[in-house]
Amino acid sequence: MTPNTLRIALGLLLFGAAPLAVAAFPQQAISGTSMSQVEEPAAEAPAAVEEPAVEEPAAEEPAAEEPMATTEQSIAEIAAGDENFEILTAAIEAAGLTEALSNADLSVTVFAPTDEAFEALPEGTLDTLLLPENRDQLAQILSYHVLDGEVLSTDLASGEVDTLAGAPIMVMVGEEAVTVNEATVVATDIEASNGVIHVIDSVLLPM
Repeated sequence: MTPNTLRIALGLLLFGAAPLAVAAFPQQAISGTSMSQVEEPAAEAPAAVEEPAVEEPAAEEPAAEEPMATTEQSIAEIAAGDENFEILTAAIEAAGLTEALSNADLSVTVFAPTDEAFEALPEGTLDTLLLPENRDQLAQILSYHVLDGEVLSTDLASGEVDTLAGAPIMVMVGEEAVTVNEATVVATDIEASNGVIHVIDSVLLPM
């Protein structure tokens, strides 16, 4: 899978709530009758019996349909909102991958280098990669940090793992640390709406 295959159509499902029927149950009130005694009782019309009041069922308006809410952000949004990923965000934009990494239908794992990791590259390397004419090369390097599917830290195992760049990375799971090539994983399992992020302290470069 190459960077060009990351773009997938975004879908949104709306779920509506069915209105509840409300039934009203009337209370029946019946009045009693009485006759006063006189020497010659006069004929008295029978007391009227009050008819029970029947209430009409209250009309309830159907509930408005609302989209399913989510508090999760996409991988691109998480990177853009974290001051430790300012260079990564700039690189994602320069490579033209912002839309792809914002796609809700995507499911990937990203090993995200911090700003310090990018600043540790040889002098001039980052500036060169951010040039428009090197966009494809930058996209290839960023794709080397991405795995197809969501892989949590508990799923990581030692061995080679294929990346979206087409070249594998070497993962080593030790008792004290997890490394990816020469980089050390410093934070894990930052969950996004379209995958998961593990933070690393070095930039991965394809062999």
